[in-house]
Amino acid sequence: MSDTSDALAGPNDANVAAFIQANLPLVPVPSIPELRLHKAGPSSGLWRLAEADEQGFESPYWAHYWGGGLALARHVLDRPETVAGRSVLDLGTGSGIVAIAAAKAGACAVIAADVDRYAVVAARLNAEANSVAVTVVAGDLTTGPPPPVDLVLVGDLFYDAALARRVTAFLDRCLDAGIAILIGDPWRDHLPRARLHRIADYDVAETGDGGAGRTKPAAVFSLLPGRE
Repeated sequence: MSDTSDALAGPNDANVAAFIQANLPLVPVPSIPELRLHKAGPSSGLWRLAEADEQGFESPYWAHYWGGGLALARHVLDRPETVAGRSVLDLGTGSGIVAIAAAKAGACAVIAADVDRYAVVAARLNAEANSVAVTVVAGDLTTGPPPPVDLVLVGDLFYDAALARRVTAFLDRCLDAGIAILIGDPWRDHLPRARLHRIADYDVAETGDGGAGRTKPAAVFSLLPGRE
């Protein structure tokens, strides 16, 4: 492990990037060997980032694999016609895995958005490591109008009731604007199941909830019009 004292001198983007590159190895993604991501391990010491951030350090979801993102990324790579030649938004990108998959599968433009600035840094590093062009932006896009894209990809954003309501309202505005929606999710509690059309099933090796070494079912869905 590299010396990270300089990387922790302050929580600016350059220091965060240096910490990720020094402490989160770039490894192939389970079941998606085409992609490599910086992933946290037992010796990564993410607590040091938390200690250095006086503004608050949220859960480092961007450093782990999550079921919905794994399923959606695998689906996009297996069915490149889903995104080929289309402009795409990856909402709540986390590590950037779905956005990177979309870029590799031939999307003409890919935007990856997240509210967590650590995720934004990680997604940029991961996109660069996979040699794809992804525009990574910081901010909560669910509060605004539909973006100028053809397709919105949503990997694993239905784990919290309030977040699920906000995301669903945003996706409804996107549907009203003629934007297609694809959701990847491991059947979390707040998934709007009554409005989903299941497209494909996957068995994924999620690690974000501490389930390293275990697999769980996940699926890819399209979101149908009609408010609940």
